[in-house]
Amino acid sequence: MSSPDTGAKPLKRCLWCGDDPLYVAYHDSEWGVPLHDDRALFEFLLLEGAQAGLSWITILRKRDNYRAAFDGFDPQRMARYGPPQVQRLLNDPGIVRNRLKIAAAITNAGKFLDLQEEFGGKGGFSDYLWGYVDGRPIHNTWRNQSDLPAQTPLSVALSKDLARRGFKFVGPTICYSLMQAVGLVNDHLVDCFRRCELLKEPNNPLAKYNQLG
Repeated sequence: MSSPDTGAKPLKRCLWCGDDPLYVAYHDSEWGVPLHDDRALFEFLLLEGAQAGLSWITILRKRDNYRAAFDGFDPQRMARYGPPQVQRLLNDPGIVRNRLKIAAAITNAGKFLDLQEEFGGKGGFSDYLWGYVDGRPIHNTWRNQSDLPAQTPLSVALSKDLARRGFKFVGPTICYSLMQAVGLVNDHLVDCFRRCELLKEPNNPLAKYNQLG
């Protein structure tokens, strides 16, 4: 953000991030940046599911706790979770202690590995997901926050296919939030400085910001 004594105009951002430093940092560094790392994509898939019925800032504030609780979102370790791990998670105050969401995260870990293998192993989930937009972000031209859709035909199609494969908490709205977060769609408003940056930098190195190993 511009310093007040430089005389520069303050940067315009999407209104949803407000002035919460954590939310602003997420908006400026991650939201809408094309992401291709499978484990980072898996993290977003689970966090978006955890968000259902809650605000994103609630999950964002618990993100580090989720990473610790779910073994860094390692799908191979998570897929092997049994009753002891489930009980540990239900007792963890650092995450949303919802039994259905915890069970869904474990189920999705196994389904993620199956899908990844089907699409060629490491990087397979990225190939699958980006296939819905032919490998290139969709840059929308929304002028007002109220213009943004909660779901689109593409998110409905993604939702249906993930559900068919056995994934849980992958409704069309959750899938569209995922598409926005990982850059399949650029939904920054037209007067937001990040939209312009993402248009100029389709391979923005900030995509590495959330990679895990």
